[in-house]
Amino acid sequence: MDKTQGFINQNKERFLNELIELLKIPSISADPNYAESMHQMAEEVANSIRKAGADMVEVCETDGYPIVYGEKIIDPSLPTVLVYGHYDVQPADPVDLWHSPAFEPVVKKTELHPMGAIFARGACDDKGQMYMHVKAFEAMVASGELKCNVKFMIEGEEEVGSSNLATYVKENKEKLKADVILVSDTGMLANDVPSITTGLRGLSYVEVEVTGPNRDLHSGLYGGCVANPINILAKMIASLHDENNHIAIPGFYDKVIELSDEERAEMAKAPFSKADYCKSIDIEDVYGEAGYSTMERGSIRPTLDVNGIWGGYTGEGAKTVIPSKAYAKISMRLVPDQDPDEITRLFMEHFTKIAPEGVRVKVMPHHGGEPAVTPIDSFAYEAASKAYEKSFGKKPIPVRSGGSIPIVAMFEKELGLKTILMGFGLDSDAIHSPNEHFGLFNYYKGIETIPYFYHYFSEMA
Repeated sequence: MDKTQGFINQNKERFLNELIELLKIPSISADPNYAESMHQMAEEVANSIRKAGADMVEVCETDGYPIVYGEKIIDPSLPTVLVYGHYDVQPADPVDLWHSPAFEPVVKKTELHPMGAIFARGACDDKGQMYMHVKAFEAMVASGELKCNVKFMIEGEEEVGSSNLATYVKENKEKLKADVILVSDTGMLANDVPSITTGLRGLSYVEVEVTGPNRDLHSGLYGGCVANPINILAKMIASLHDENNHIAIPGFYDKVIELSDEERAEMAKAPFSKADYCKSIDIEDVYGEAGYSTMERGSIRPTLDVNGIWGGYTGEGAKTVIPSKAYAKISMRLVPDQDPDEITRLFMEHFTKIAPEGVRVKVMPHHGGEPAVTPIDSFAYEAASKAYEKSFGKKPIPVRSGGSIPIVAMFEKELGLKTILMGFGLDSDAIHSPNEHFGLFNYYKGIETIPYFYHYFSEMA
C-alpha cells in the first residue's frame, strides 16, 4: 500500500481544490429553484468517478434527481465493494448566521482543527466524505494496488428522504451485486479516538397544522374569546413529553429494545466529557430523558423534537392578530424494533385526540426510515477495524449513532447486504447548521484509511 499512500501525499492539494469546486455548487434537493445545480452536481460527480479510473459511469435519471453509478470490475471472481454516498445538501438557512457564504468555501484554522477546516454547506455531509471515496479509489487505481471490484452509487435525494432510491435499487439488483456496502455519512468520537458506527436510529417525520378561525382576527376584539392556534399548538407540543422527558404518546415505547446492563456498561467505556460537550455548543447543562446518560440519550433511546414552528405575523414591527393557522415540523428518532409507519400512526392518532374544541388538526407524514444495527463479527467490520488501526495507530471503538440513514435497512432488505459505516466527521462539524465544516485532518485521514479497508477486505473475503 506504499504506492497508494505516496500518491495520496503527493496530491493532497489537488484533492482539496477539487472538493472546493464541488462545494461551490448549491445542490439543495429540498428547493426546486436549485434543480439546475442538482443536475450540474450529478454530472460533476460522474466526471470525477470517471477520471478516477472507473471503466463505466452513467448518470441514471429517476422521477426526481439523478443517481450516479460507476464501476471498475477487475475480475468478477474478486470481492466487490459498493460505495454509497449523496451529493445533495441541506438548505443553508438561516443564511445570516454563516460567518462566510455557505457556497463560497473557505479554509480556516480552529481550536479543534489546527490544520484547518473547510467551511461550506456539504463540506462534511456528505460531499467531503463522499469525495474521500473517489480520491481513495483514484489513488488505488493509479498505484495498481486495487485488488477488488468497486461500484459507486451516489444519489441526489438523501436529504429529502431518498424517495427514488429504493425503486432504482429494486430495478438494478443485478448491477448492484456486491459483497458489502461502504458508506461514509457518519462520524467518529474524536480525531484521536477513532470509532465505527454500528447502529443508526430510524426516523418518522411529520408536519402538523392547527386551524382556528377562518381568517386572522384582531387580537383586541377576539382575544380571550376564541382559541389561538399558536397557543394551542404550543400546549399540544409541550404535552408530548412528561416531567421525566419521557415521550407521552401511548404505545410509543412498546417495541423499544432495552439494552442490558452489560451492553450499557460497554457503551460507557467510550470517552465523554460533559464539560467539553456543553462548551462545544455553548450550553450550561445537558437535558433529556431521566435515567439515561447523554451518550445513551443520543443513540439507544428514541426522541421527539420540534424542528420548526411558525404562524401568525413574524415581520418587522407589530401586528396584533390571532392567527388562523399554526404549523410545526416534528421528527422522531427511532430505535430497534420501532417501525416508522407504526410510530407515525400512533403520533397522528394521539395528536388528533388531544386537540381541544375550537381548532382542527391535520397531520401530514413526510419521509421516514427504519433503524439499523450492523454486526461487529463480520469480515467487513474486521477489515474496517484494521484499516482504522493502521492509519490511526489504535483500534476504533464501535458506537451507535443518533443519526438516521434510512437506506441502510433498505439495502439489507433489497440487496441482502450489510453496510459498513466508516465516518470521519465530528459531532462539532455543524452539519445541517450554519458554518458546517470538515477538518482537513479528517478529509485526508479518510482518503488514507479507505484504501486499507479495500486491502484487508480483499484478503479476508
